[in-house]
Amino acid sequence: MADGLNRVEIIGNLGKDPEMRYTANGTPMTRFPVAVGRTFQVDGERREETEWFNVVTWNRQAELTQQYLNKGSKVYVEGRLSTRSWDTPEGQKRYMTELIATRVIFLDSRQAAGMPDMGGDVDPDDIPFEP
Repeated sequence: MADGLNRVEIIGNLGKDPEMRYTANGTPMTRFPVAVGRTFQVDGERREETEWFNVVTWNRQAELTQQYLNKGSKVYVEGRLSTRSWDTPEGQKRYMTELIATRVIFLDSRQAAGMPDMGGDVDPDDIPFEP
């Protein structure tokens, strides 16, 4: 069977400040929602909709997003979609799809000035599969 393709690119604005945590082995990671808007027409009427993406960053990229991004910041995010699941204390199965970022570019001029390109691969061993 041929390899598939799981690649996502978005440009949008943070819905809230990044939240940083550390794994048990001390690896930094951040999570933040990104809103991506689009405008389209239906029967000549202009409509707008917003799609929300839960973004996860790791390692140095996590540290930089925590330091320089905040609610409203405009970003380009490249990565892959990953869906994880867990059971609630009540025994219900929950699912969450996240964009695991391999590259984040700050698009606000005040944040992008002098910032390094934060590309790079994520080590799969650093990704926890439990909430």
